[in-house]
Amino acid sequence: MSLLNDAPQPELVRQAQWLKGCAIFLCSLVAFACLDAFAKDLVGRYSAPLVNFARYSVIIVLAWCLLWMKRVPMRVAPADRKLLIYRGAMLGMVGITFMPALQYLPLAEGTALYFVSPLMVVLLAPMVLRENVGVKQYTAVGLGMIGMLCIVNPLGNVTGEQGVDSGLSLFGSLLMLVSATGYAMVQLFTRKLANRVQSEQIFAYSALICWLLGLVVLIFWWPTTWPNARDTIEMILMGVSGGIGQFLLIYAFKIVPASTLAPLNYFQLVLAVLFGELFFAQMPSLLSLTGMALIVTAGLLLTLPMLFVYFRAKRA
Repeated sequence: MSLLNDAPQPELVRQAQWLKGCAIFLCSLVAFACLDAFAKDLVGRYSAPLVNFARYSVIIVLAWCLLWMKRVPMRVAPADRKLLIYRGAMLGMVGITFMPALQYLPLAEGTALYFVSPLMVVLLAPMVLRENVGVKQYTAVGLGMIGMLCIVNPLGNVTGEQGVDSGLSLFGSLLMLVSATGYAMVQLFTRKLANRVQSEQIFAYSALICWLLGLVVLIFWWPTTWPNARDTIEMILMGVSGGIGQFLLIYAFKIVPASTLAPLNYFQLVLAVLFGELFFAQMPSLLSLTGMALIVTAGLLLTLPMLFVYFRAKRA
């Protein structure tokens, strides 16, 4: 009887690990959605460089505390250090452009444009990683780009006719697309660093570089308005949300392969739509929702095949 009970145990353990990893990953997405909502609220009252600097001032404390608690050294090989610096610089560019973009864009539409980054990875992978990209991948990219145009709606910006969707701010959209491109580069550098350095080192280097870049931008665009006690607490909560999200993301990737978690990313877009409506009364237009659906479809076309390959390999 005990043999019958013990036989399926390894498979049950794998399933439990997979569910655990997915649950942790979804919690990280909730944390990132909260970060975006806090940031959207704060950039309405304070300068974007100040909000970005506050975010990374909290995250750098969390990252270095984690490094100290786990006794992880900061020293890495010179070649790996160069990649860590490149990755940190790209992530710093994401923060520098993402925060001001939220000043011009509704939360849901801005998040949707940010989710063009997986499509950017496909376009950049042949140059950065020397990976082969097929027709199916390029088709998914084309579909996602159509979705992006539906959200931005540049013709609406041109016509501006009454009763016609006036479209998003082109400047804000451009900033968000620069942010998405930067995040795509972050993902490519993360792939290069896989199994070469520890996750805590990636987290700490990124936090330090993003904090330094944020400080430089803050000095050049020195704020005229500083937060009161209530908004200071909100900035701290924003940073804590970002730090928790990063930590949970790293932990989830240790349990479950990234390819199996990728399709779940779009849960954050659903949260952005809900948060935008609940907290900012910003419900996307029908055209924007159509664009979001196209971006999600394109993303799933890229990620679901990897998920199927993973499950087939497990069964083999």
